[in-house]
Amino acid sequence: MELTLERPGAHLFIRSVSAEGIEVEERLYGGPLIVSASQLIPDWSAAALADLTEAHFKPVFDLAPEIVLIGTGPEQLFPAPEFLMCFYRRNIGVECMTTRAACRTFNVLAGERRNVVAALLPPGPNPGET
Repeated sequence: MELTLERPGAHLFIRSVSAEGIEVEERLYGGPLIVSASQLIPDWSAAALADLTEAHFKPVFDLAPEIVLIGTGPEQLFPAPEFLMCFYRRNIGVECMTTRAACRTFNVLAGERRNVVAALLPPGPNPGET
């Protein structure tokens, strides 16, 4: 799914999302990554939503976002409410959605110059693909 054809501004943006990975600027990333308007962390040590801990989000918290988008892969999943408290204690909004939806939302919010960070698990195939 091509998200944008042209560079929308001076910030990082997600160009496309496919089963192969997430294309940020002109480079394809096949694994979990963290992206903000100004920084890309391609070697995020996340594997699955159920395995994530507060420690996995230290690089995210270091970016001091106002909102975090968690891309949960090909399906929308939700972590335990106790886990979400690590965001709320820091006064950070958090939304969980499919990785494709998180990528689209990131581009919109970054384009509005919002202080957003996307923590993205690999998107996997589109629902219904074999």
